[in-house]
Parts: sequence; structure tokens; C-alpha cells
Amino acid sequence: MAPDIPNGLNGHPATADESNAELWRHPDPASTQMHAFKERVNTKYELKLDHYEELHKWSVESIGDFWGEVWDFTGIKGNRVDEPVLPPNAPMYPRPSFFPTTTLNFAENLLYPSSTPSPTSPAIIEANETSSHPITWTDLRDRVRRCTLALQSLSLGPGDRVAGFLGNTANAVVAALAAASIGVVWTGVSPDTGVHAVLERLVQIEPKWGEGEGDCGGVEGEGVDGWGRGLMAVVVFETVEGLDCGVESLAEVVDEGAKAWKYKDFVDSVPNPSAPQTFTPLPSSHPLYILYSSGTTGPPKCIVHSALGTLIQHKKEHIIHGDLRPSSRLLYYTTTTWMMWHWLVSALSVGTTIVVYDGSPFRPKGEMSMPYLIDSLSITHFGTSAKYLSILEQKHTQPLLTQADGSPAATLKTLEAIYSTGSPLAPSTYKYIYANFPKTVQLASITGGTDIISLFGAPNPLLPVYVGEIQSPALGLSLLAVSPTGTPVPPSEPGDLVANVPFPAQPTTFFGAKGDAKYFDAYFAAFPGVWHHADFISFVPHTEAGRKGTNNAASGLLMLGRSDGTLKPAGVRFGSAEIYNILLAHFPSISDAICVGRRRAGDADETVLLFCMMAPGESWSEELGDRIKKEIGMRLSARHVPGVVCEGGGVPVTGNGKKVEVAVKRVVSGSGGGVGESVVNREVLEWYREWAGRN
Repeated sequence: MAPDIPNGLNGHPATADESNAELWRHPDPASTQMHAFKERVNTKYELKLDHYEELHKWSVESIGDFWGEVWDFTGIKGNRVDEPVLPPNAPMYPRPSFFPTTTLNFAENLLYPSSTPSPTSPAIIEANETSSHPITWTDLRDRVRRCTLALQSLSLGPGDRVAGFLGNTANAVVAALAAASIGVVWTGVSPDTGVHAVLERLVQIEPKWGEGEGDCGGVEGEGVDGWGRGLMAVVVFETVEGLDCGVESLAEVVDEGAKAWKYKDFVDSVPNPSAPQTFTPLPSSHPLYILYSSGTTGPPKCIVHSALGTLIQHKKEHIIHGDLRPSSRLLYYTTTTWMMWHWLVSALSVGTTIVVYDGSPFRPKGEMSMPYLIDSLSITHFGTSAKYLSILEQKHTQPLLTQADGSPAATLKTLEAIYSTGSPLAPSTYKYIYANFPKTVQLASITGGTDIISLFGAPNPLLPVYVGEIQSPALGLSLLAVSPTGTPVPPSEPGDLVANVPFPAQPTTFFGAKGDAKYFDAYFAAFPGVWHHADFISFVPHTEAGRKGTNNAASGLLMLGRSDGTLKPAGVRFGSAEIYNILLAHFPSISDAICVGRRRAGDADETVLLFCMMAPGESWSEELGDRIKKEIGMRLSARHVPGVVCEGGGVPVTGNGKKVEVAVKRVVSGSGGGVGESVVNREVLEWYREWAGRN
């Protein structure tokens, strides 16, 4: 189900008293797994690493040793060869191979974690708006085994692609792990994505097997030629008893000789149903997943991620950064398209119980739905979007108090951490959480992306949480903020996010014709030799080394927006998030906004355009526009003041609710370029096209 989260502005900017205010500190850092990892490194390498910035410095200077220790400390299973983890002086591009001749199987690591959880304990809890039920490790392993046998009966093997058109349910986890067990590449698209956008992705990768839930018969591929080419089978889960799941109509769009099945018939069709599960040993760089870029300005790019890169990065993040344990329970509110689904699933490799939730976060109990679910399922780690948390803030939700309608308070007594991503988490939302949730909870705003299927900025049990900041760069990730020429900017100054040492979660390639060239253009064309992530950030130093610019590992990260949406009037660069925060803090009559730069052919400079959407019952006036300009100039600077402030026709968004600034920028600048199917309300762009024609 699609995230049922309205659009709107997030939080408000920090006041002078809020800036750098400490909100949380771990009560016993020495009890954490990051501390244990640091001491292991100290003992083995005869070092005296004390603070996090020292550990981080070692992790990005001794790259091979670091990732070798992560393998051992997190308990990865595989045939590890005694060889250098990484060739000496390996460049970031072409992508180097970590553990180059080692073999392993991703699914084996998730189904049989080294922590050896009890076979009768829950591996997955499947939940929706009305019910939940556990799936034990024994049950999960058997379901994966049966699905694997059925896939093998189709003669699928390493490198073949299978696709899931599935919600966030156990079915998706089972199918993905079954594929991984035999080296088949998994790609997932959520049913909320929209038929044309789904097919726009699948036609590029030509899967041999497809899987869906409920009524998939309506997916007929109209307008997308060849989407069913190469399909050997389509399998449909009957999620509602008695519902016609459309198997017959699906059979009409696949290749001649292919078959459409109901899932039960599919797994029952194998000749040897009691055969044991097998795991194919595969090279470390073997493709595991295909994920997709947003596709907001054209066909989405098909990003190929490797088995080891995904596994070792996720285990580092879950165990060392997140302090997850077999006793933990992780719920991340996500769809199967978003990389956070893959991140959630990987927590199985820790022995952690994962909760897959398919429903609205506001049903059946409004803003209290998730707090009640956290209590009922004893969730320890809850992940969501910044948008969701800002809505709780705007609704003045107080989960620890009896509700106005008499509903009971939540206790949240099991909750240890809240993760937030998808967009910058506003400073006021940090303060809201610590005023209304248990003060013992670690609020971790995190950042990374589909491009790396993991995190650049991660939770950190050895550092405090400060208002408005992501805690720190992750271990093994060397990050800088750079100017348009690629030179590092001074501490606290904004710049483009780059990574300048290799890391195993770099994609292997982009799938399809000219994939390597597209891969290079996406990440390495802007600044030779370093990964350009296209985020606009600044570091907030908290140590002397950070203030001197010699080590930013203990510096907080401020996310200011996307680089392609960076505003540059008269050459001055700033992010749209700065403008949005001003609006929410001081203009309650505005419900949402989109801020873009406009530079048409022949324009000498860029003009900043701010389009405002009015709250119900409010109306636009030129006087309001003048007040907005004045407030921005006073709170930020004269250089931040938009050239045009006016009422807009809506905010184009993706299925995950992210604003699509670059599409509006292209439309108003007349720069051409298509708009992809991932913009769910494409009709809004017509308003901006008409506006551009008049102005």
C-alpha cells in the first residue's frame, strides 16, 4: 500500500537557542557494539583509538583492514579467501572488487544468521491495519525452500531476473530470498507505483519470472511495448480468499509457451517437494538486486547492487551503528520499491525480528496508529519518513498522554530508536520528539540513497544527538562537502556531497545498454575520481579537528536539498530547505511550497521562483508575497530572497512523497527533457508550463 502521508512543509528552522542543543546521549557507550568493535580493532592492531573520529579516520585510511574486521565482527558466512580485501590504491572508478575471489550466498546469511536465533522465535511479524501474525524462523526457511524449488523447476539460475509487484508483506521477503539463494537477481516494485511506471521499469530488465498479489489481471501493459517479452511465468498470490486474481488475463500478455500460476499451484507443481534448501556460492560482486532511480525526469535508471556490498554494508549499519541484536524488533514503514525495504530485510542477518507492515500509518487509530502498534508488537527500532514525524508535530500528537477522545496513552516502553529519512528532518521536529516521546529514545536522522542501497550518514551510539543534525558520517565512508570546482569548502559552509574512497556498496553497473557509461555519468563525471552524490550539505563541527577542517567524522550533517535543485542566483548557492523552513515557521496560511531556479536560454542569471500553496480557507495576496520576501531577507540574507513569490498550482511529488523540484525547474526554464512516470500528479506540471508561457 502506498504511504498515506499528506504533502506539506516540515518543521521549522532552529532558533538561536536550539542550534547545537544536545538532545540525547547514550547512557552507557561502553555497552554498545560499536565500542566493542573499536576495542577489537585496538587490540588486534595495537592502536589506542579513543573517540569516534579516531575510529572513523582509521576506517577510511585502512580500508582493507576495516572491511575485513567488519566481515569478522558481524559474522558473515562465506568461503573467505586469504587475500587482500581490496587491491592497493584501488580507484573508486572503475568500481573495485572487495574480497575479489571470496564466495558467499546472501540468502544463507539472512536465513541462518551467525547469532543462531531459536527456530521457534519470530523471524518476521506480518502486520496490517487490522491484524498481525508471526512467522517463525522454521516457517520462513520452509517457505523460502519451497519457493526456491519452484524457481529451479523453471531452470532459473544465476544472472536471471525476477520481478515482484508486491506490497510490504512476507510474500515479498520469501520470493526475494528464494531468488537470492540460487543467484537470481530480484527487483521489486510496489503496487502503489502505478501501472505505467511499473512497466517502464520492467521493460528495461526483461524479467523471466514475475510475481504479484491480489488482482494483477489489470496490468496489461498498454502503452509499454514488450514488457512481457521473455517472461516464462507469472505467479499471483491470492491475498483475499475468493477474489479473482486475474491469472487468465495475465497469461495473454506473456510469451507464447509461458504460464500464469496461482502461487499455491506454482509451489505444489515441483516434482521433489521435500528436497532440501540449497544455497549457490556466488562471487562477492554477483548481482543481487536491481533498484531504480526516481524516474522523475525520464526513464528510471536500473541500478545493480551486489550481494556482498549490500550484505556487509547493511550488517555494519545494523550491528555497529544501530546496535541491533537478536532480541531487537525493527519496523520500517516503507514500500518494496524504496531501498529502506531492502535495508529492513537485511536485519534478518542479525537475527533481529523484522516487522513488515502493509497499510496506512494513520489507520485505524489516526496519529496514534503507529504508537499503538509499537506497543502491541514490542518494537525496539521504528523507522519512518521525516514527513510522517512532521505530521505528528503539526497535529500536536502526544502519544504518552490519554487522547482527547478518551483513547489510552501509549507507553512506548520498548522503543529504543526512531529512524527518519526521505527528506531533511526539521530542527523543530527533533524538539517535538524529545518533548513527546521517551527521552531515552535515540532519534537518528539518516541519509544515503537508492544509489548505494545504504547510508552515508548513520546512527551513532558514541555521539550525541543534536538539534537538526544527522549524527555523523558512517564508518568506512569518507565524505566531503565541495565547491562547484571540486575543492573542499571550509567547515560549516555548504557544498556538494562527495565520497573519496572506495566502499563495497557502490553499484556494480546500471543494467542495460551503455550501463557502464550511464554509471560513470551519474556519479563520476562531475568530479574526477570521486563519487558525486548530488546532495547539497554542510558539516557542523563539534570537535577541534572538525573546526579546523582536518576531520569531519564527529561533525553533524545538515541536509540542504538536492544538488540538481540547488538555487544559484548571482552565483550564490543555497538549498530550498532553507526557504521551506522559513515559510512554516512564520506563515501558517501556507500549506506547502516549491522553490526552484529559472534560467532560460538568453537569461544572464538565474531567478529564484517560490510558488506557494494556500491552506484551506486562506487566500493569496501581493502583500503576503512582500511579507515573505521581507522575512526571508531578515532571517537568511538578501541573497536568499526569491525574485518571484506567487501562488502555485500544486507540488509535483513521487510515490514516496518527495518533491520533484527538478521537473518544475525544467518546465519553467524551457530546457526540455521528459518527465518520468514516477511523478504521481503529473497534471500539476501543466500549470507550471502554462505559467511559464505567460511569464
